[in-house]
Amino acid sequence: MYARALAALSLIVALLVGVGEALPAARAACGASDSQCDLRQRISAADQYLQTQPGTVGFVLRDRATGAKYRNANAATPIWTASTIKLAMVADLLTRERAGALRLGDEDRRLMVAMLRSSDNAAADTLWSRHGGTAQAFNANFPRYGMPNVRPQPGFGDVFPYWGFQKASADDFDGLMNYVLTGLPRNDAAAVVAEMQRVDSEQQWGVWGAGSAMTPGNKNGWSQEQGGWVVNSVGFAGPQQRYTLAIMNSLDGQGGYDEGVQTTTRLAQILLG
Repeated sequence: MYARALAALSLIVALLVGVGEALPAARAACGASDSQCDLRQRISAADQYLQTQPGTVGFVLRDRATGAKYRNANAATPIWTASTIKLAMVADLLTRERAGALRLGDEDRRLMVAMLRSSDNAAADTLWSRHGGTAQAFNANFPRYGMPNVRPQPGFGDVFPYWGFQKASADDFDGLMNYVLTGLPRNDAAAVVAEMQRVDSEQQWGVWGAGSAMTPGNKNGWSQEQGGWVVNSVGFAGPQQRYTLAIMNSLDGQGGYDEGVQTTTRLAQILLG
């Protein structure tokens, strides 16, 4: 685990060395105060960058201040969610508690923090079984959080549906991230944001690549699935979480963890760094 985290950090450091030269054309073409022009140039650069990368990458970028949203050509493509679905689990548990449908104890809250900070699988297993995974409670609720296309995948384990075998799109995770920021009560949203900004080193890539000046937060997911590695990231960056970014990255057998981390991190740098 630690070797993989260090490898990811090394990739990010290498990418940061060149970030100052990332978009010279954009900065030359746009005035210093024309943020929308700059953003359009960044989106164009991001689309061009992805043409050189392996696999299938869907992303959705949203500017919450202006309401602008950009979806690339693969934004609706279903991709294995890996551990990004844990953010949806947290949103569901908090929503159900506020509605009086369940009561979260101290242990539940510790497990939720573990899911967000270190992507703890055992914590996810416990919460999934304790709060209705086998009764499909989680999956039945996910569409309410902006995720209408989440689909559990049968035939991969003894439990169905199971958090670990799901597919969804970048559109779904864009909906989820914005539900967390605006659909949850303010205190709950602030707590989730704080944990996403405290993720362990093994998750400091992807949207994290926006850079410390943008105070990013993210929930990442990475695993070898049927069809190859997936390396996903969903999160936010900017003052008051102005920008949200959902990236679903299926390597399609054309690369592995390192290539996925490099792609998702560089994409976030181009769009937000």
